[in-house]
This record gives sequence, C-alpha cells and structure tokens, in this order.
Amino acid sequence: MILSKSANYAVRAALYLSESAGDGPVPVDEMAEQLDVPRNYLSKVLHELARTDILESTRGPGGGFRLARPAEEVALSDIVRVYDEVPDETTCLLGRSACSDVDPCRAHDRWARVRSQLIDFLADTRLADLAGRPPDALRMTTPDP
Repeated sequence: MILSKSANYAVRAALYLSESAGDGPVPVDEMAEQLDVPRNYLSKVLHELARTDILESTRGPGGGFRLARPAEEVALSDIVRVYDEVPDETTCLLGRSACSDVDPCRAHDRWARVRSQLIDFLADTRLADLAGRPPDALRMTTPDP
C-alpha cells in the first residue's frame, strides 16, 4: 500500500509536531517550509487532523498546530485512516469483495503476509518510535508525480 499524498503529508507533519512538542503551536508556514510541501495543501490536511483527536489548532497570531495527545499514544494507523483505507484481514490486493483462505484470489497467499505486516506496522508504530531522525528525513526525496 502506498499512502495517498494527504496521508503522507499528515504523517510527516505529525512527526514534525511530535519533535516540536513543548514549543507551542507550530505555524503551517513553518511546517510547509521545513517539510517542503505546498502550504495550502498542508493546511487542509492539518485541519482535517484537527477535527479528530490527533491535533489541536490555535487561531490567530502565534497560532498553529500541536499534537492533541502525547506522541507515544498516536499510532500511524490513527493518522492514515483519516485519509486512506487501512487494510484489514479481508482486503484483497486485486480488488475482490471477498478474499480469504477459503476463497483466495491469485495473489492471496503472498499478499496475506504483506498485508498482515502492514496492518501490524501501522497499528504498532507510534510517532514517538520515529522521532529523532535527521530533520531532512522528513523532506521529500523524490519529486511528486
């Protein structure tokens, strides 16, 4: 599963916010510049997250965004599911409505292992687990298609 652009930006922004915790709200302009993403797009993504229990927003001068919960409590799946469908045990790689060990698609055996690892990774990885990487690790390394 490749994350949508919105989910990708949301994860990167949330990670940036986790590393800025305690500094007060972080302005969208700062995040957009540091993450090398379009400001308006990022603003929309962040406002969607603020409608959940992941981010808090503060309006006006000195405003911006901050995590609503400690980074240790925010799983990647919490963020990704706001924008993308997180696969479950019945998600078929080939798009069938029902795919199981009883009625498998052609990719089922191989996909089941990958799908399970992906589900576990998104559910078990917290923002705090990814914190502390070099700042440039959050920037785009390849141009958007």
